[in-house]
Amino acid sequence: MLFSNQKTNSILSILLFALLLLTSFLGFSQSRQKPKFKVIAFYTAQNDQAHISYVHEANKWFPKIAAENHFEYDSTSNWDNLNAKYLAQYQVVLFLDTRPEKKEQREAFQKYMENGGGFIGFHFSAFALDNSSYPQDWNWYHQTFLGSGEYGSNTWKPTSAILRVENQHPVTKNLPKTFTSAPNEWYRWSNDLTKNPDIEILVAIDESSFPLGTGPKAHEIWHSGYYPVVWTNKKYKMVYVNMGHNDIDYEHGTNKTLSNTFENKTQNQLILNALLWLGNSKK
Repeated sequence: MLFSNQKTNSILSILLFALLLLTSFLGFSQSRQKPKFKVIAFYTAQNDQAHISYVHEANKWFPKIAAENHFEYDSTSNWDNLNAKYLAQYQVVLFLDTRPEKKEQREAFQKYMENGGGFIGFHFSAFALDNSSYPQDWNWYHQTFLGSGEYGSNTWKPTSAILRVENQHPVTKNLPKTFTSAPNEWYRWSNDLTKNPDIEILVAIDESSFPLGTGPKAHEIWHSGYYPVVWTNKKYKMVYVNMGHNDIDYEHGTNKTLSNTFENKTQNQLILNALLWLGNSKK
């Protein structure tokens, strides 16, 4: 009888050990599962401390959200990587703060998008203004693709706004009808996006935000108007997001970051929605 109990206990111990091994193996396999899709972010992070602060913040937040949602995030400041061979590894391209300037880089990006690639552009990536360091010299990107044309003006100082969801879309899934954004410098554009049949406006500034901005210059405070801040071009797999400018202590000369773009839960959900929509869509 004693021998029988010892044998039973031994068998149970072996089975328990085998179960533990299997559980560990499954956990290891899941942790090493192939990413659902791959994202590559291009950035410059050389001009304007507010944009530099945002880029550094983005390059900490995106890897974290990628790990939680089983996709892969890479980033590079080498814009020469904007070529067909390099882009072929990725399903989604991000422009965090600027745009490509070389002809071959621009051609590679346009071909990537025309062949079904995904894209999210943030804030300054849409900036274009003649007689500046970023002139409007890329019609396909600014006029056709983004649809916004040139930069028109902006609010100042960076402030939160009440944003309103304009259309139901995978990017706005599970968002409230209105929500408060992180502080941001808001842009106005030369083109009226409401008159472009290819553009679907997803989020705009709600009227309850006005007056928006604090100045000190009068034109830096908006009192009325319609201002889209998130939209998609229905001919491409793309989203433009106006957010991407942290508040910085310029006034006292410390250049300290006073606000963070990715500390806003609802806004983060919008960006994650956009990534998952683009990354899981087939070319």
